[in-house]
Amino acid sequence: MSAPTTEIPGYTAGTWTIDPVHSHVAFTVRHLGVSKVRGSFDQVETSITTGENILDSKVTTTIQAASINTHNEQRDNHVRSAEFLDVETYPTLTFTSTGVRFEDGDFFIDGELTIHGVTKPVSLEAELGGFGDGMAPGSKVLGVSARTEISRSDFGVGAGLPTAVVSDKIKIELDIEAGLQA
Repeated sequence: MSAPTTEIPGYTAGTWTIDPVHSHVAFTVRHLGVSKVRGSFDQVETSITTGENILDSKVTTTIQAASINTHNEQRDNHVRSAEFLDVETYPTLTFTSTGVRFEDGDFFIDGELTIHGVTKPVSLEAELGGFGDGMAPGSKVLGVSARTEISRSDFGVGAGLPTAVVSDKIKIELDIEAGLQA
């Protein structure tokens, strides 16, 4: 099924770069089975290439693992340690799309996610925020939100930690604003 590219107001093919000031890459994980801990990554580089047909679009993302921010320095340092992300050995998390799908009115971005040196296929449910004019004269921006859920054990993260302490499931949510490159 083809996506309704012609029905997307302002749709523009091109290469877009993340605006880190107006973007957020976040996660949520259950702690002790009773509460949720939220965090984000502060250093993210993303390139989006929108094709003439939106289904031919591509996304690449590199996240600096040490930029994790849960608003608690002790916890952040623990997550950076070898017990979790092991940022000394695996300094980045990466995502490279392998395809874009449009099914039952929804977009999905399929790709390969690498965390802790382990690469697994993931599918992100995406919501196109739209295309519009940027703040600078003649500039263009796009917005997209996406979410998925992964198992930390699939990536070897926190392998020795019981799921009663930190859940295996991690929800990932992205809100991205990107500017069109000249």
